[in-house]
Amino acid sequence: MAKSPYSWLEKALATIHHANWYRSVKTIKGRPGAVINLEGRKVINFASNDYLGLAGDKRLIQAAIEATQDYGTGSTGSRLLSGHRELHQQLERAIAQLKQTEAALVFSSGYLANIGTIAALVGSRDLILGDVYNHSSLKAGGKLSGATLINYNHCDLNDLRHKLTIKRSLYRRCLITTDSVFSMDGDLCPLSELSAIAQEFECMLLIDEAHATGVLGKTGAGCVEHFNLTGAELIQVGTLSKALGSLGGYVAGSANLIDFLRNRAPSWIYTTGLSPADTAAALAAIAIVKQEPERRETLISHRQYLQRHLPQADLFSSESPIICLGLASPQAALERSHTLQEAGIFAPAIRPPTVPTSRIRFSLMATHQPEHLQKLVEVWN
Repeated sequence: MAKSPYSWLEKALATIHHANWYRSVKTIKGRPGAVINLEGRKVINFASNDYLGLAGDKRLIQAAIEATQDYGTGSTGSRLLSGHRELHQQLERAIAQLKQTEAALVFSSGYLANIGTIAALVGSRDLILGDVYNHSSLKAGGKLSGATLINYNHCDLNDLRHKLTIKRSLYRRCLITTDSVFSMDGDLCPLSELSAIAQEFECMLLIDEAHATGVLGKTGAGCVEHFNLTGAELIQVGTLSKALGSLGGYVAGSANLIDFLRNRAPSWIYTTGLSPADTAAALAAIAIVKQEPERRETLISHRQYLQRHLPQADLFSSESPIICLGLASPQAALERSHTLQEAGIFAPAIRPPTVPTSRIRFSLMATHQPEHLQKLVEVWN
């Protein structure tokens, strides 16, 4: 009998298990929140990207219900065909207003926003320099574009400058890409310096604000606002699925940039438009971000509390609601995560190949209560 062309899968899975890299899903019941029902047991949730606690907010739920009643469950086609709704334009105007840019464009996910934008902006004659810790979607967009893709060391301005000095003149266009908040570490990119280098070497600069939108900056506009670069000429990409409690992605920037992407970004042109429910929920979330700055203030207070009370030697540097504690091995991370869950705290182990070193990652929420943080500290220590 001929060998099955799929027989390699079993061996590959065995290798994943042996390295303690195997992953599986955990079922959460009911609404998201600071306390959740995980596989039949209530636990404190430190695994969510719902930083402002809006994914279960009644106002977002009601907005989604009303939009579904008015527009139906789906957009039925791409935005350029039958999928465009007034709601989409309202959301794009709200995002542009929050980010203080000329325009914005909404995609059906943050991943699609990144791959479509990068593929539209650069091609085979161009160069991309990306932070080695960039999100998968930034790297995938680089591959899809056909441009030459070179990584620079994490937040290493000297390495970036060195590579630009050698390579920039060999290419037509150059795009620098970076996360603003690095999701698996919690640290921020050196945006002011990156902006200056981009100008010096005549590069475009794309910053992924996925974990900063709604969270950082005086008004929640993100790292661009946090670093006082509002109005700077750059490309801001983000998601609606984290602090904004919905689903989808966006690009914000100049009117020319957005007009160009409408005509050239494949993941926008050839994808069904964002559902009415998700669009309306994101709109409601942006209004709350503006009206309730105390949510961001609470996040800052939570972060500072944990940074004071968790072991300093193991803490990653962070100005975001992402707190990481390093561990020696994937096995050690799995064991610590299991110990936490047994004590009623949900914080999954993060292991290679997702990250270079193993860790426990705690995502803070504005709806966490002081006793939730106190319990975490007690169990960890």
